[in-house]
Amino acid sequence: MLCKLAWGNVRRAGRDYLVYLITLALGVTVFYAFNTISEQAASAGLSKEIGDIIGSITSGLTVFLAAVMGFLMVYANNFIMKRRKQQFGLYQVLGMGRGQVALVMTLETAIVSLGALAIGLACGIGLSQLMTFFTASLFRTQIASFHFFVSAGAALFTVECLIVIFLVTLVFNLRVVAKAKVIDLMGARRSNETVAVRNPWVSAALFVVGCVLVGVAYERLLRDGIPVMMDSQEEMSRFYITTALVVMGTILLFFGLSGFLLKALQAAHSLWWRGLNMFTLRQLAARVNTVSMSMAVISMILFLALTSVTTGMSMANVMSEGVERGTPADYTTQVAYHSPTAIRELQKSEQDAGLEAGTSTEGLASTTRPVDVLDAATRQAQRSDGSPVNLAAIAGTSVQVDVYDAAPAAGEQPLVSTAEFARAAGKTLPQAINTGDDRDSAMGIMSESTYNHYLAFRGKEGVSLGADGYLVTSDSGPSVVGIYNAALAAGHEVTLGGRTLRPARTTVDEDASTFVNMAMSNNKGTLVVPDEVLASLNLPVQYSYLLVDYPAGSDASAIDKKFGNAANYGTVTDAAGQDVGSFGMGSTRISIYESTDSVNGLISYLSIYVGFVLVVACGAILTIQQLSGVADAQPSYRLLAELGTDATSLRRSLLAQQAVFFAFPLVVALAHSAVALKVIVNVVETLGSLTIGGTVGLTCAIFVMCYGGYFLLTYALGAGMLRESVRSR
Repeated sequence: MLCKLAWGNVRRAGRDYLVYLITLALGVTVFYAFNTISEQAASAGLSKEIGDIIGSITSGLTVFLAAVMGFLMVYANNFIMKRRKQQFGLYQVLGMGRGQVALVMTLETAIVSLGALAIGLACGIGLSQLMTFFTASLFRTQIASFHFFVSAGAALFTVECLIVIFLVTLVFNLRVVAKAKVIDLMGARRSNETVAVRNPWVSAALFVVGCVLVGVAYERLLRDGIPVMMDSQEEMSRFYITTALVVMGTILLFFGLSGFLLKALQAAHSLWWRGLNMFTLRQLAARVNTVSMSMAVISMILFLALTSVTTGMSMANVMSEGVERGTPADYTTQVAYHSPTAIRELQKSEQDAGLEAGTSTEGLASTTRPVDVLDAATRQAQRSDGSPVNLAAIAGTSVQVDVYDAAPAAGEQPLVSTAEFARAAGKTLPQAINTGDDRDSAMGIMSESTYNHYLAFRGKEGVSLGADGYLVTSDSGPSVVGIYNAALAAGHEVTLGGRTLRPARTTVDEDASTFVNMAMSNNKGTLVVPDEVLASLNLPVQYSYLLVDYPAGSDASAIDKKFGNAANYGTVTDAAGQDVGSFGMGSTRISIYESTDSVNGLISYLSIYVGFVLVVACGAILTIQQLSGVADAQPSYRLLAELGTDATSLRRSLLAQQAVFFAFPLVVALAHSAVALKVIVNVVETLGSLTIGGTVGLTCAIFVMCYGGYFLLTYALGAGMLRESVRSR
C-alpha cells in the first residue's frame, strides 16, 4: 500500500521532482562516463600506465564532485519538501504515523534515485563510447581496437556515490518530518519565509562598496600578479589579501544589488512606472536576504569553472604548439655548472650556521672552460641496472652549445639582462619574471662560432656578426620575445668589455633558439656575440647543452630503448678532478612528444570534467532557488491576475526576475575571469606562444549548453507554476 502511495506521489509531483531527477541523472552520466577512462584508454591506444594514472585522479575528483552533488541534492530536496509539507501533514491528520510518513518519503526518494540511476547509466554508457574518440583526440592517438564496452567498476563506483547522496538526502528529509508539528506542516503553504527588506539606500551603498572592493582587488592582481613560485611570504600575503578583497567585494555587491537596482529605476520614472517593473523590482528586493550569499557563491564557482577550464586548456595548447619547436634533436642532455655566486652563497650559509669552512662546498668549483659533454656522458652514463651506455657509439651527429653566465666572477650584477632590454624598449617585464632585480633576469652569453655550429647542426644558414654585432636568442613566447624585438628594432646598444655592440638582426629567430628537448620554453634569453668579445670577458660557464641526432635511416624508437633510464649521470668533474657541475635530465624527441600528449590529454580531460560538473552545480542551484521563489510568490501572481493583469505581462515579469538571477552571477564571474586570465595569460606566455581563442570558444560552448539549458528549464517550470496559480484563483 505504501509503495503504491509513494509511486502515485512521484507521478503526481513529477514536475517538482524534475530538477532533482535531471541533475542527479546528469551527475550519474558524467561520473560513469569519466570513470571509464581505463576502458577508453585501451581502445584509444593509450598505455595502461596512463589510463591507471588518469583513472586514479578521476576517482579522487569524483569523490569531491559527488560531495558537491550531494549538497545540490539536499538543496533540491528542500524545495520539494517545501512544496510537499502540507501533503505530509494531511497524511498524519488522516491517521498515518510519522514512521509511515517517513517510509513513504524514503520510498519516493528511492524511486526517483533509481530512475536517475537508470537514466544516468544508460546515457553514461552511450557517452563513454563517444568519449573514446574524444579521448583519442585529446591524447593524439589512433583508435586501436574500438569495441562496445560496459565498465562494471565504473558502474559500481557510481552506484556507491549515488547511495551516499541518497542517504544524506534521506537524513535531511526525515529530520523535517521528525521535528515538524502537524499544524506547521498543514500551514506550510501559507507561512512564507520572513524576509527583512533593508533600506534601499543602505543596500545601494553596500553595492557601491562591493564594487570598490572588487575594483581594488583587480588593481592589486594586475599589479602584483600571481605568486608563481609561492616561496615568497610577502607575495603570498599580498595574494591572500587580494583574494579576501574580491570575495568580500563579491558578497557585498550581491548583498546590495537589489537595493541599487531599486534606487536606480526609481530615479528613472518613465521606466519605474512602466508595466510591472515596480512589482518585479520589489520581488527582487524582497529576496535579497535569502539569495545574496548563494548568488555570490555561485558567481565564485562559475569563476572557478571558467578559469580552470580556460587555464588548463591553454596550458595544453602551449605545450602542444611548442613541442615541435622544443625538440631540436633526437636526444639532448645538459650540464649545469656551479656559478661563483651560488658557491659564495653556500659559503656564507656555512659561516652563518657556524660550520667549518668548506663543509658543504668542498670540491665545488666554478670554471671558465666547458667540459666535453659527449665524452663525459659516454664515460658516466649508465642504465638503471648499472650497465654502461656508449653514447658516442649511438650518436650520428652531435653539437655542444656552451652558454656563459653574464654575471662576472668578481661581481654580482649581470653584464646584460632582460630587464635592460625592457627598459630600452620602454616596456615592463612579465610579472612571472619581474622581481625588480636585474640579477634575476640575467641573460646567458654565447659565442658566434658556437651558435653557427648549432645552426649547421639544425640545417640552418649561419650568421655573421662582424666586429661589433650581436643578436638575441629566446623561445620564451611573445611576452618576452616581444621585449627583445622592440629593443632590437630600436637599435639598442650593448656594452661588453669596453666594446659597444649593435643589433645584427631586428628580430629574434625563435625557431633557432632551443638548445634542449623540452615541451615548454627553456631559453629566457641568450646573447650571441663575436668570439673575441666573449674571450675578453673571462666569464664562468653556466650551461653546456649536448644535442645528438641518431645515424640517418636508423630506428629512433629502437635506439631510445638502449638508453633505458640513463638520464641522470650525476656530477661532472674537470681535468683537475674538481666538481664543476652536474648533469641534467636527458630527454629524447619521442619521449617529449609522448609525455606532452599525455600531459595535454590529462589536463584537458580533467579541466572539462571539473568545469562541466561545476557549471551543472551552479545551474541546478539557481533553478531550485528560482522555483522556490516562484512557489512563494504564487499568491502575489494570483492577486495580480485577479486585478486584471494579463498572462503575458506576468510571464515577462517572471522572465525578467529569473534573467537577473541567472545573468548577474555570470556577468560578475566573467569579469573576475577576464582579469584573472589576463594575469594567467601573462604567465603562460613566458612558457611559449599562446592561442586562447579556441579555448574560450570551447568553454563558452559548455556554458551555453549547461547554464543556458538550466535557465530555459527554470523558466519553463516557473511559467507552468505561474499558470497553475492563475488558474486556481
